[in-house]
This record gives sequence, structure tokens and C-alpha cells, in this order.
Amino acid sequence: MALQFLVSAIVSVVTIMIHALATIAAVSIVRVAARRHTDWPRLHLMSVMVTAATMLMLAHSLEVLVWALAYAIVGAGPAGTDVLYFAFVNYTTLGYGDITPVKAWRLTGPITAMNGILMFGWSTALLFEVLRRSYEHLATIAAPGEPFSPADRG
Repeated sequence: MALQFLVSAIVSVVTIMIHALATIAAVSIVRVAARRHTDWPRLHLMSVMVTAATMLMLAHSLEVLVWALAYAIVGAGPAGTDVLYFAFVNYTTLGYGDITPVKAWRLTGPITAMNGILMFGWSTALLFEVLRRSYEHLATIAAPGEPFSPADRG
């Protein structure tokens, strides 16, 4: 059981590092976008949000790949198991139950789910902050009465 926790802790730290890098990249993009003035504020806001969400989805996919690699290395799935599918089901907490880990590694599934919940919560918080900051920026550059002007905040 200790080995399951050790392997899961290492993989969790790696996924947290991946997510931290994705967060830094998303914040950098928002800062660059914030310096731009635009005649199309809604399109600007949408492009910032789509970019941030896409970056986070790529980070989540990479994190699932890390879990799948760990499953493959330790042999957590039964013979012939699609470990990528197994990792996605666990990470997203979908929990179909059509694949269960081998008995010696059965704690990795719940730990993967715990890691996924944490990463999705982090992504949600980041997307909300990106939206808030982008909206604030657009409100500062809009003329009164135009979309995203401070008067629209009511």
C-alpha cells in the first residue's frame, strides 16, 4: 500500500507542476492581451477565454497521459487494458467501472480522481480570474455607454 501512495504522490506532484506551468502561460497571455486596445471588445474577451480554456484542456490531457504512463509502468490495469482510457475515466471521476485496477494498485484510481478534481477546481478558478481581469481591462478602455464600459457594471 505504501508503494501505491508513493507512486501516486509522485505522479500527483508532476501533474501539479504541469498545471502550474499552464497557469503561468495562461496568465502571461492574459497580461499580453490586456495591453491591447480593441474595437471588438466582445471578440477580444472571447478569444482570451477560448485561448485560456484550450490551454487548460491541453494541460489536463497531458496530466491524464502522465497518469496513463504511470499505470502502464506499474501494471495497474489488468492485462490488455487501455490505460489511457482508464486514466481518463479516473481523472475525470467519470467512474464507468468497466475497468478496475489490479488489486495491488486499486488505490491509484481514487487518488487519480482526487488529483483530477483538484486540477479541475484550479482550472475553474483560473478561468474565472481570467474572465474577471479581461472584463476589468475592457471596462477601462471602453468609452462610457459602449459595451464593457464602467457604466455597464450595474
